[in-house]
Amino acid sequence: MGSGTRQIRTSMLKTILQVATVLLIALGAGTGSAWLALETTRSIGSVDVGAWTTFPRAGTRQADPYARARSARIGELALGQAEGVSFIADHDDAGAPLLRQCSYLIEGPVPAVRFFTLYAAGPTRRALQAPERFSAALHSQSLLWREKQQLSISLGRHAHPGNWLAVEGRGPMLLVLTLFDTPISTGARVDEIDLPRITRVGCDV
Repeated sequence: MGSGTRQIRTSMLKTILQVATVLLIALGAGTGSAWLALETTRSIGSVDVGAWTTFPRAGTRQADPYARARSARIGELALGQAEGVSFIADHDDAGAPLLRQCSYLIEGPVPAVRFFTLYAAGPTRRALQAPERFSAALHSQSLLWREKQQLSISLGRHAHPGNWLAVEGRGPMLLVLTLFDTPISTGARVDEIDLPRITRVGCDV
């Protein structure tokens, strides 16, 4: 009788341990996937346009919970659908991560837009501090334009003629391109537009 009771207790303990292990694994996987969805540039609801990524529904009632949580975590106020749309890039068009110690050429067409801004940012999408006497962001009304409204901006730590977005330091960065008052945000298919290409020119050792 005593032996049978011990066997039952042992079996129950094994079952409890197995259930607890499964629950811990599920909890860890769920937490990890949620963290990944919040930390990565691409996740549920994102749309890629070349090297750029956007969340078309971020400022609408149809925004998914992850988009809302991401905006709340980094203190970002998402633009309403009639206001504009933001695009973020964490790598160039060759797939290499964007680094502050490297130089880039941002070149190509810009969709129909009344006004846009471009700046380099850290992980929280806050603009990186620019070198002294230089602006941390560029906007459409301050740029020199090529023929047919083709955008051409040099980005890096070394001065460059023409449009130059100055950065300093080392490490990863993001590029944030925000289009204000554009048809893209009010109906046009975001994945069908063209955006400037991001090409790495070189890197400091």
